[in-house]
Amino acid sequence: MIRTVVLDIGETLTRDDRYWAAWADWLGVPRHTLSALVGAVVVDGRDNADAIRLLRPGIDISVEYAAREAAGRGERLDESDLYEDVRLALVALRTSGVRVIVAGNQSPLAGDLLRSLNLPADLIVTSGEWGVSKPAQAFFDQVLAVADSAAEETLYVGDHPANDIHPARAAGLRTAHIRRGPWGHWWADDPEVRAAADWSIRSLLELPQIVRQ
Repeated sequence: MIRTVVLDIGETLTRDDRYWAAWADWLGVPRHTLSALVGAVVVDGRDNADAIRLLRPGIDISVEYAAREAAGRGERLDESDLYEDVRLALVALRTSGVRVIVAGNQSPLAGDLLRSLNLPADLIVTSGEWGVSKPAQAFFDQVLAVADSAAEETLYVGDHPANDIHPARAAGLRTAHIRRGPWGHWWADDPEVRAAADWSIRSLLELPQIVRQ
């Protein structure tokens, strides 16, 4: 029985279009160039930040992030960044009586921005606020600490095999891999990902039925 559903953020709840476009504009490269490099690191199974490092070898991303914020060109997030099924799915999950948590690899500011959208979730928290990021075991220890349910009663939903599905499964959680975004589409039919995921879904609206089962 699933008592808690925990959802990743980027390319699970929110589109990353604005995120990558902002980085391309800041670095002074065509947006298509950075998008293509994101695709390249996806195929290689590399960290998404490597797309930026390919453009600027040796770049200190945290320093550049701070510089963007100081210049008034930092993170932005609003209702238009959410996938269309997010609110309906979260409402349906809570109506089903499960605890809904949003937890992903994002900055503290992203956490504030998400909470300002008043999503129907019991808790919204980011790796930047916890001080530990996926795929570290400590991140999923934190997930279980706030889930208020046993690992086998907790479902983690995400698009990224290396950050979401494999480490969540290793921590004993149930897993759902969503075919969404570059990572979700590219790895959706990979045999290892299929084997690691308890469910493979195309929409968050499939989750209430999974919970009812």
